[in-house]
Amino acid sequence: MTERLSQTFHRPSSFLRAALLVYVFLIAYASLYPFSGWRGSGVFPLTYLYAPLPRYWTWFDVLINVTGYIPLGVLLATAVSPLLRGARAFFFAFFTGTLLSLVMEALQVYLPSRVPSNLDLMTNATGVFAGAFLGTILAPVIFREDRIHYFIQRWLRFGSSRVLIIPMLWPLAQIYPQNYLFGHGEVLPALSGWLSAFLARPVNLSQMITGSLQLTAEQYWLSETIITATGLTGAILVLLWVLQKNAPRIQLALLMLLIALLFKIMACALFFQPENALVWLTPGAIGGLIVGVLMLSGLIFTPPLVQRRIAIVMLFISLVTVNVLPDNQYFLSTLQTWSQGKFLNFNGAAHFLTMVWPFFALWFLFRSIYKLRYSE
Repeated sequence: MTERLSQTFHRPSSFLRAALLVYVFLIAYASLYPFSGWRGSGVFPLTYLYAPLPRYWTWFDVLINVTGYIPLGVLLATAVSPLLRGARAFFFAFFTGTLLSLVMEALQVYLPSRVPSNLDLMTNATGVFAGAFLGTILAPVIFREDRIHYFIQRWLRFGSSRVLIIPMLWPLAQIYPQNYLFGHGEVLPALSGWLSAFLARPVNLSQMITGSLQLTAEQYWLSETIITATGLTGAILVLLWVLQKNAPRIQLALLMLLIALLFKIMACALFFQPENALVWLTPGAIGGLIVGVLMLSGLIFTPPLVQRRIAIVMLFISLVTVNVLPDNQYFLSTLQTWSQGKFLNFNGAAHFLTMVWPFFALWFLFRSIYKLRYSE
């Protein structure tokens, strides 16, 4: 039995490799956005390596470049385990991550809106170095047979770490600015744009549904309270649905909420200005957080099937509400006054995740019940 477990849990992690591919895609998306205007400049792509260091830079930009490549180093060092371990995994991760940054900067030569920088390459390489070192240290802990076996078999309901993908995407969905805190799934503006392009005439689905409906400031606060509370409750209940009763459910739920709020704070600081890091913490958002936490304090002890049903109801209410309500004019006017930074390049991918997460979660909740019945 021990030999069989050893063979099972020392195989390469498909989860880490999938995460690595997603992260490489995000780096390429951010580095090459907006993917238009490609032209030959007659300049050798690696000329930037020998250019003087940029005259204008900030410590904030340096910190972001380093921090953004740390996860890449961690994923590179751990995704190759057990094929490469120790020093070999470290050097592979460091050189591969640095090469990726080198290529991304070189390709920016062909984009008129981007400027390759040797400083960016050095800071990115520093982040990869730190991440590779951290990943090399963490790999033996991550791949310890007893820890993985305990985690999967004792904590997760469906016997696979893949069920954590949907809950883990929820904190990432906070990156894109939203009308309402946890107000995911607002698809009508995107659908209106697609229909307008297809029909060659303006189409506004939101206006068709809401008409001339106007809300007062107090009604916006109440709407945000409902959306925040239902969105928070639905997301946490998705996490609880995949956890066994003997898992540290309360601690993991609090951790998921704290990570989501941390992503929201960091996103507001990065996309706009550091002083706007807490601009999303409106009276409606505060009320929704309080109501959501109070609801979860009772629901966390209910049977799993009840949690699943309530999660579906909460996500459905949040989806309907966020799509039926008119745009938050206070949010739009505030958004226009912000000075948006270079991380606006992540908007496309972040916006897509924000729109589709509730639909993925609902699909998972409906599908998982049949899988659970079949396994039983």
